[in-house]
Amino acid sequence: MPDREARSPWSKNNDKATVEVMPPGKPVEGTLRLSGSKSLTNRALITAALAEGTSRLEGILKSDDSYWCMNSLTKLGIRVHLVGETVWVEGCAGSWPMSSGDLYVGSAGTVARFLPGALAIGRGRWNLTGSKRMSERPLLPLLDALSKLGARIEDKKVNRTLPFAIETSGLRGGDISLPGSTSSQFISGLLLAAPYTKEPLTIFIDGGIVQRDYVEMTLEMMRTFGIHAQFSDDGHSISIHTGKYQAQSIQLEPDVSTCCYFWSIAAMTGGRIRIEGIRAATRQPDIEFLTVLERMGCRVIRGDHFIEVAGSRQLRGGFTLSMQKWSDQTLTIAAMAVFADGPVTLTDAAHIRQHECDRIAAICSELRKLGIHVEEHYDGLTVYPGRPEPALLDSHDDHRMAMALSLIGLRAEGIRIMDPGCVSKTCPDYFERLSDLGIPIEIYAK
Repeated sequence: MPDREARSPWSKNNDKATVEVMPPGKPVEGTLRLSGSKSLTNRALITAALAEGTSRLEGILKSDDSYWCMNSLTKLGIRVHLVGETVWVEGCAGSWPMSSGDLYVGSAGTVARFLPGALAIGRGRWNLTGSKRMSERPLLPLLDALSKLGARIEDKKVNRTLPFAIETSGLRGGDISLPGSTSSQFISGLLLAAPYTKEPLTIFIDGGIVQRDYVEMTLEMMRTFGIHAQFSDDGHSISIHTGKYQAQSIQLEPDVSTCCYFWSIAAMTGGRIRIEGIRAATRQPDIEFLTVLERMGCRVIRGDHFIEVAGSRQLRGGFTLSMQKWSDQTLTIAAMAVFADGPVTLTDAAHIRQHECDRIAAICSELRKLGIHVEEHYDGLTVYPGRPEPALLDSHDDHRMAMALSLIGLRAEGIRIMDPGCVSKTCPDYFERLSDLGIPIEIYAK
């Protein structure tokens, strides 16, 4: 069942039951600009809140996740002024104006993992809660690390998930270990707070990092705000000196994860989609999706300030991909693989079973409803090409499930998806944007 409590005032279609995506009957072409990256938006918001001075962040993503981040910062006493897609954040220089309160993070994994460390550098007590699904997602490595550094965590679950209370009078610093295989967000959450520990902090990472690019994005954001930290030569530790972030004026680049759905539209229809304001040199790991599109027969133009994808008559398959570094596109490629000329196997994505839903099990279940042959593996799946049958599909209250499944409707009749409002987590106007591109969309109340 959808967890509508986690939807923000920026969400759309919460009162709608299903959406039907229908084949456009011709190649889809268009040029568009998308809002800023979800990952960069919440990193920038929290860093700006901890900085000295007032920061100006342009091109933020107005979605559920960023709403709950701004809502929490406001409850902490931070002045946040939003006009359109530009926000001014008056930083607290590492000392939160409020010392206690209740904070709700919705279903935002970035907020649930980034905020505890930021809270722990101050003095006070806060109660954190989230959506039903967010309350099932693990926080154990991060909360254990904060406890070892001096924070007091009160929770009622053995595996340390939301809800919990955090009481603190600052973090000590020194040496601390975190696993790299569970979620890069634990490392990023501690990194964002690290400049404000009482002594310099060194984070030792056990094993490889499941999505290192996201940690690099955090380090780059920290450098933008004046704090320099980097990996050791062997890649197993990061040392951060104490200091204070300095307010900045920055432009956030579009969300590449969302761009991928629109580039897929070009691939699926033999059309052309250009997205402005994005460069191939971005740190966002999902940019690797472009190489897959090329492998599947698409033409990609990487401009200085745009990227354009032109589709082909037939998508190519017959390959295996590791999704470890850019797992958000596992579902997207799975949907496209239905129309390829050979099976596609996706591996190294076991961690996405712990996201908004068990994404591997969910996409396999929905593809089977369409009559598509799919094999589920512990860390991925194999999709065999087929002709989808009409079906009502479950989005599993997962924005990425809904957007990936919508792509199937570009080539198959009778594709209806439950709970279209769930896309508000990252792209509230997704279905409206599809309609603007000439794709027939019908949204049903019942």
